[in-house]
Amino acid sequence: MPGSQPLVRAETVHKRFGLLPVLKGITMEVERGEVMVIIGPSGSGKSTFLRCINHLEKIDAGRIWVDGVLVGYREANGRIHELREREVAARRAEIGMVFQRFNLFPHMTALENVTSAPVWVKGMRRDEAGALARELLETVGLGDKLRAYPSQLSGGQQQRVAIARALAMDPKLMLFDEPTSALDPELVGDVLDVMKDLARQGMTMVVVTHEMGFAREVGDKLAFMDGGVVVEHGPPRDVLGAPRHERTRSFLSKVL
Repeated sequence: MPGSQPLVRAETVHKRFGLLPVLKGITMEVERGEVMVIIGPSGSGKSTFLRCINHLEKIDAGRIWVDGVLVGYREANGRIHELREREVAARRAEIGMVFQRFNLFPHMTALENVTSAPVWVKGMRRDEAGALARELLETVGLGDKLRAYPSQLSGGQQQRVAIARALAMDPKLMLFDEPTSALDPELVGDVLDVMKDLARQGMTMVVVTHEMGFAREVGDKLAFMDGGVVVEHGPPRDVLGAPRHERTRSFLSKVL
């Protein structure tokens, strides 16, 4: 029953691209209100796993549940059946995702970017969606940029619009795929501050990041991935401060 189990549960998830295995049996749980931080070198499968959580990538084996509901599939009479795209989209609407690149509509203002999904996907009245968008843009520090187009905004401002757009769908889960990696260093802090506020408000989050300070300060759990497996996991301060595995120590020696 939803509410009585972890919000996210992955069991022995496998994913390959052609002959290349990218995920080799990922098992992970994220409780409600927790921030799970995933770190690791490029090519370790972090982003692929994140995309599997909302079925942007189809898994080849294993299971993923969000809020007790199987992601991308239904089970009937002991067999697994893939959902229709419309059903997948309806469930995906409950999961917010913020990418490395901001993916804003360039022909829409910040306000229009945040307003569009609640109107078109959830059927919200445009005036109601507009009021929500204004409130969210104010929350992420962009109340004075409602009429600005993406080309008139810095990278950090665009990413904050992207976060507001995801929040406008009232998601039960937020996924962040290296949200600061495309930003100039001086713009990173504003985006991380918004994410810290979300964590304080109890939003369940899975964050792929290279920002170790954020991981240590905000994360409830940390998983280090390499070669498509979770090498080590635990409280961030433990993993970052006293890693048990040589591969984790080697990676952290290069990034800390």
